[in-house]
Amino acid sequence: MTQKNKKQFGVWMDTHQATVIGRANADTENFTVLAVAGNAGAEHNTSEKNQHNDERTLQHKFFKEILSHMQNAEEVHLTGTGTSQEQLMRYMADTPQFKNTVTQESTSNKMSDENLAAYISTKFN
Repeated sequence: MTQKNKKQFGVWMDTHQATVIGRANADTENFTVLAVAGNAGAEHNTSEKNQHNDERTLQHKFFKEILSHMQNAEEVHLTGTGTSQEQLMRYMADTPQFKNTVTQESTSNKMSDENLAAYISTKFN
């Protein structure tokens, strides 16, 4: 299987926003923005336990929204700020559909959609 026919995706993310990069169809070799996902975060709660549970639930919904745009992913490169990429990698490893997906990570600041697509393209060449 050639490199350009693989289902490859890139994601820039932090705790509140993610941009999913991929190929619009298998025949093209250019990466484009497929989706933008958001996580508003939990409302303030007087119970620390309940607030933590709310945050975990919202984070899992956020991860599911991101992954819904990467069906049958073979390779994924995660980048962004903070520890969200590591958490998504662990979530993917625990999800049967994505447990065999090859994942890589790096750290980068927020960039424009065009620069992000070019950055992800270099990670798969």
